[in-house]
Amino acid sequence: MGAKVTREDFEWIYTEQPHASRRREMLEKYPQIKKLMGHDVRTAYYIVLLFMLQLTACWMIKDSSWPLLLLTAYVFGGTVNKLAIFAMHEGSHKLIFGHRYPKKNHYLGMFGNLILGLPAYFTFRKYHLDHHRYQGMDTIDGDIPTKIESKLFYNRFMKVIWLLIFPFTYSLRQVIRHPRPISMYEVYSVLVAIAFDVTLCYTMGFKALAYLLISTLLGGGIHPVNGHAIAEHFLFKKGQETYSYYGPFNYIALNVGYHNEHHDFPNIPWTKLPQVKKIAPEYYENLAQHTSWPKVLWDFIFDPDLSPAARIKRPRRNVDSDKRKDD
Repeated sequence: MGAKVTREDFEWIYTEQPHASRRREMLEKYPQIKKLMGHDVRTAYYIVLLFMLQLTACWMIKDSSWPLLLLTAYVFGGTVNKLAIFAMHEGSHKLIFGHRYPKKNHYLGMFGNLILGLPAYFTFRKYHLDHHRYQGMDTIDGDIPTKIESKLFYNRFMKVIWLLIFPFTYSLRQVIRHPRPISMYEVYSVLVAIAFDVTLCYTMGFKALAYLLISTLLGGGIHPVNGHAIAEHFLFKKGQETYSYYGPFNYIALNVGYHNEHHDFPNIPWTKLPQVKKIAPEYYENLAQHTSWPKVLWDFIFDPDLSPAARIKRPRRNVDSDKRKDD
């Protein structure tokens, strides 16, 4: 079954998250960073490209054998769907068309969501913004695993199982632990996703839809690109709760590896995040960082100090309901 993990509880702290104070300090020292804030419409073209790639793959795979479908879904489809999620992430911060056009960002996010096979964009967005505003806060930050997860997945074998079902635990913990009202955007997203899935099945057959769904599940599990999900906030170094990755995956993954930079400045689009580090290197060079997402997954499985509980938590406090309104 493998070595049992040594950590059974989260690391509780009582200070504010580091990003707000670092942001204030950096802007005071380097006001030119403000010029990087804005949006980048090129992400829209990337979303269309990913959509066309997956639609083409659906057509090519619709009459294939199941073993070939599974292999393609892991190697190609899982990668493309993870990249689509990264692009949707940009839309969730209104970094594609800017804050002046929130609906354009959201409709494009809903379009990019279609190749996942399941409606996720709007639900992801509202809980992801809470992750930024209330990082590490007990029950509010949906990125933090539950107590049940920390107790149940207690050795190497169980950590493998946890990574395999990661898309389910990540999605369900947020809506179960701290449910929020369902918005009309989410209703529209469900209807559009159903219409797309039915159309896909009618025109290409069930295997085409199965390919998209399996791609999403495999890409969100033990997949090289999904190493980011563990790399970003798990405690690889005591006391540090956010980590950046500066490896080659960033070239296709919309610089999602620049995670410290993103949390410091969530209103800077992915194309300009490397410039933040270039302008203010002293704020990032001394932080622990990752060089390989696959190695992150390996270390998570085999290091007994790493488990679902290897996260920093803050006690829950009253939150500003106005800041949590969706637009």
